[in-house]
Amino acid sequence: MRRALSLLRYAGIAIAVVTLVLPMAATAGEGKGTVKIATQSPLSGDQAAIGEGIKLGAQLAIEQLKGPIEKLGYKVELVPFDDQAKPDVGVANAKNMITDKDILAVVGHYNSGVAIPSSEIYKDAHLVEISPANTNPVVTDRNYAEVNRVCGRDDVQGVVGAEFAAKDMKVKSVYVIHDKTTYGQSIAEFFRDHAKKLGVQVMGFEGTEEKSNFDPILTPIRAKNPDLIYFGGIYSQAGPLYKQAREKGIKAKFMGPDGIDSSDLAKIAGKAIVDMYYTTVAGPVSVYPKAKEFARAYKDKFKKDPEPFGAQAYDSAAIALKGIEAAIKAGGGKLPTREAVAKEVRKVKYTGLTGTIEFDGKGDPKKALYFVIQVVSEDPAKWSDNKEAKRLEIAAPPLKKK
Repeated sequence: MRRALSLLRYAGIAIAVVTLVLPMAATAGEGKGTVKIATQSPLSGDQAAIGEGIKLGAQLAIEQLKGPIEKLGYKVELVPFDDQAKPDVGVANAKNMITDKDILAVVGHYNSGVAIPSSEIYKDAHLVEISPANTNPVVTDRNYAEVNRVCGRDDVQGVVGAEFAAKDMKVKSVYVIHDKTTYGQSIAEFFRDHAKKLGVQVMGFEGTEEKSNFDPILTPIRAKNPDLIYFGGIYSQAGPLYKQAREKGIKAKFMGPDGIDSSDLAKIAGKAIVDMYYTTVAGPVSVYPKAKEFARAYKDKFKKDPEPFGAQAYDSAAIALKGIEAAIKAGGGKLPTREAVAKEVRKVKYTGLTGTIEFDGKGDPKKALYFVIQVVSEDPAKWSDNKEAKRLEIAAPPLKKK
């Protein structure tokens, strides 16, 4: 009898333990399934520094902000994809991504030339994309319900750069070079066209895919002696261009867009880029008061400072989480459809690290910040110390009528 009572007591304890454990498991987000948020950015190749920063910014947001969704009974996971800064790879990744029904949102990309074709896949699958970095107007001007961005646009950024060059830098002549990509050529054209309107002489406009030997371009530039060289493209190509320009004795000032905003530019070009200016839709973390704690947490976890667009990736992931949470609640706690998540994301008004973000009808932020930044040091470790020369808050252009 004692043995039987002892067994009953043991069984009772076991039942009690199970009763206690099961609710805890549910509150930990393991009861109803898994919600996944994907990232797409270059995690390998010569643009990996920025791409990795986008992934890690989103990762930190998910780790810090997933609690409300976990309380609704779902586990939350990050699924990173390496698009290698190549359109065909981004599209292939997107096709793989949409086969996983647990993936309800995408944070990405870095390159507009990758984002635009990849987002055609997302659109067809009703998978919402929130971009931290894509600035080409076409990204949102297609008016897709699934495509959003938290940053500004090249048709504004190019104008901001030209205005600063003409009115603040007092340049009278410029030679414009671009990298022939969707992003680089587009913003170079916006800069060129507005510079002409302001009376700046455009001595040349040239595209190149060269990565190492810029002598054929720089020799005629040296002969023309422009006040400014503007490069539309990415830091990995801009660095050798600027360095070789100085080595050839070219004394022109340098300027570019946010594609050159990376500490790797200083690693490549060294002192050649000190005092140059670049425009950006994502200023250094230091210009955002609410991003200070993010920068500390990022460095504590990943042992390095955040790269440009890391804070924007954090905000993009936060908006994805908000949209998913709202869709779960609207559906009575069930796993939402991708269409439902896309609808809720477009309605989110979020005050995050980089300001208050609210989307217009085509997925642009209703107002976006644009910065002109001056490089202050050749030391890559001091990239976040770059000096803010100008800050503008500008409303998104309306959708053009066809």
